[in-house]
Amino acid sequence: MSDQEAQDASELLNQSPDGWAKANGLRIVSATRDEVVAELTLAPKHLQAYGIVHGGMHCAIIETVASIGAALDAIAYGKNVVGLENHTSFLRAVREGTLRAVARPLTRGRRTQVWEANVHDDAGRVVASGRVRLLVLDPEAPLGEKAPAVKAEG
Repeated sequence: MSDQEAQDASELLNQSPDGWAKANGLRIVSATRDEVVAELTLAPKHLQAYGIVHGGMHCAIIETVASIGAALDAIAYGKNVVGLENHTSFLRAVREGTLRAVARPLTRGRRTQVWEANVHDDAGRVVASGRVRLLVLDPEAPLGEKAPAVKAEG
């Protein structure tokens, strides 16, 4: 493993001034191309009406840690990644405490990557588990472009 592959990018990622992770309080503990670990201290804004963590939070945490890992891998080859699928299962309800997510790659190909992530509660129990499939893109590939304007006939 090269120094670049083993380098931990968590400090740089935590310095980001905005974005989903910052807005929701997700802190990256460690981040390499082989594993990403993040923590989130729960607050009322993370809960749904029944007072448990909203499932969307689990999905977003899993998407975030998988995307970071895939991006760190792709950057080594001058590529970018974007998520294609996120399949997250909610296994145990959580009301308070700190969530810890760990993501690792299942496969890293030339065109796609698949990452698996588990979210644990304070007791170390898995509360959510997911797989994220990501598309590997060349840096000049269009992404998020506006749809072309439709001209009215008449």
